[in-house]
Amino acid sequence: MRTTDLADELTRERAAFLDALSSVASESMTTPGLVGEWSARELIAHLGYWAGHATEAVHAVEQGRANELDPGGLDVEAINRTVARVARSTELATVRRREAASVEALVERLRVMDPALLDTVLPDGDTLADAIREDGPGHYREHAAELRRTLTEAPRD
Repeated sequence: MRTTDLADELTRERAAFLDALSSVASESMTTPGLVGEWSARELIAHLGYWAGHATEAVHAVEQGRANELDPGGLDVEAINRTVARVARSTELATVRRREAASVEALVERLRVMDPALLDTVLPDGDTLADAIREDGPGHYREHAAELRRTLTEAPRD
């Protein structure tokens, strides 16, 4: 696998997510309950956070500190709650800029990193490539599908 393949996959999956998101009325972007209890704003912040997490993993591996990643295990649910809480009090435009910057940083990093690092095994047993795919393109793909399902469901009476 090439790092540029991951960067291209992330770019494609993010575009597909943004395409699905474009179906949400602008006045509904901050309304809770779009996906679970989250609004679109919270979902965007969530994706941006995890893209940033992938970038941090790349940096740690490049620095020879893969063993320091998730030393006690992440409480993913607690992180997601915190990201959503912060997003609720942040302007949508700011959330969008932060998410875009996180993805841009990850794409840039992927385009210049040594592809051999993708095989680095992280403390949780996944490779760096697995972690990047999970936090990046796979995550965007998952939430785009969820968003499309939500937007096409018949209204409940």
